Amino acid sequence: MIRAEAVAFTYPNGFRALQGFSFEIKAGEFVALIGANGAGKTTLLKLLGGLLKPTAGRLMVGGLDTSRVRVAELARRVGFLFQNPDHQLFLPTVREELAFGPRNLGLKGRALAERAAGAAAAVGLTPYLEANPRQLSKGQRQRVALASILAMEPPVLVLDEPTTGQDYREALEIMTIIQQLHRQGHTVLCVSHDMEMVACFAERALVLGGGKLLLDGPLAAVFAREDILAATGLLPPQAIQLARAYQAAGLLPPVTTIEELYAAIIGVLRGKKDARQVLPA
Repeated sequence: MIRAEAVAFTYPNGFRALQGFSFEIKAGEFVALIGANGAGKTTLLKLLGGLLKPTAGRLMVGGLDTSRVRVAELARRVGFLFQNPDHQLFLPTVREELAFGPRNLGLKGRALAERAAGAAAAVGLTPYLEANPRQLSKGQRQRVALASILAMEPPVLVLDEPTTGQDYREALEIMTIIQQLHRQGHTVLCVSHDMEMVACFAERALVLGGGKLLLDGPLAAVFAREDILAATGLLPPQAIQLARAYQAAGLLPPVTTIEELYAAIIGVLRGKKDARQVLPA
């Protein structure tokens, strides 16, 4: 679904944000894009959305060369969610926001109304269709922005920090909605600084640092490279840190989330009469 071939990007002021790297993302994958601020994550997302064009290399999305197609055409394939939802909300009601994209694709009448209503239902916004988005909470505005993308029915969702500025409950709700969309067949590439959320929802991670692709692989393999993560200012999820010593002693299997750690400990304890045989003091 996404293929980067030695992609590089240099801004007009001479800053080289991406230094030439390659990767592939298959249809239906849920991939996290992680790294420190300034690593090049947002630049890569803007390239995928067609807002920027590579200065070297080639970036393909759904068979389209992003440097050769118009943004409007690419929008049929890629739904781009900004970090700040206020950057993409501008109409007086939620219903109008959700209808804007499909209308520009040529939908009219009942088909347009059904598309907007379906997108609202997918993110739990049906009661707010006549509300002014500006009067909603940050989490609700993020849902409106996400629904406006879903109304376009793109196969690829590119999400820039979708949980920024939200409390844990709101963040979990947004990520759960995204997970449901992934299970329905959407390919998801999501930027996040929250390693706990990454561990809970993503299947694979790309790690950027200084405009270079430092790591690419399944979460367990990526989180095991604590030396590289530390160089980018990242720490593995707490579950991995807590379980490290016990895994080294052969007492626990690999885990990435607190839920997996809990299940692993319970499983081991149930196999022993004395917990002291399992977990050292």
